[in-house]
Amino acid sequence: MENINKEIIKDELVPSFGYELLRDTLIPELLGKHTSELTYWAGKHLARRFPLNNFEEITTFFYEACWGSITLSSEKKNRKVYRLSGPIVEKRLEMDEDACFKLEAGFLAQQFERQNKVLTEATNEIHKRSSIVELIVQWDSSIPIEIEK
Repeated sequence: MENINKEIIKDELVPSFGYELLRDTLIPELLGKHTSELTYWAGKHLARRFPLNNFEEITTFFYEACWGSITLSSEKKNRKVYRLSGPIVEKRLEMDEDACFKLEAGFLAQQFERQNKVLTEATNEIHKRSSIVELIVQWDSSIPIEIEK
């Protein structure tokens, strides 16, 4: 088992095998064809449980959750594209042709919605060749929402 992927977290090497086992094997087996939809809503739920105030806090959360490194790639009027990359993303794309990143998309959509108080949704595009995932966040400024406290 010396080939187990490891992530560097707070200057420590942490085996990511347990994370990968749950995220990419067990959860898809339990949820089946509904994995994508349910993990998106699970991401939104996590964002409500862990409200963050700005993008810096989001990048820290992604890092500490072992979701990868997230950076803003581009932005337009009602759309932002974030790039998710790093060793854990590369490993997941390499090991699982059906790797799902809807948890991250849902989490990001809910954080953006809470921070900006507008209806927000997110999707993702996987780029296997470059080992990155784009998280595309879109919102409708004409639909303001109230945030529960």
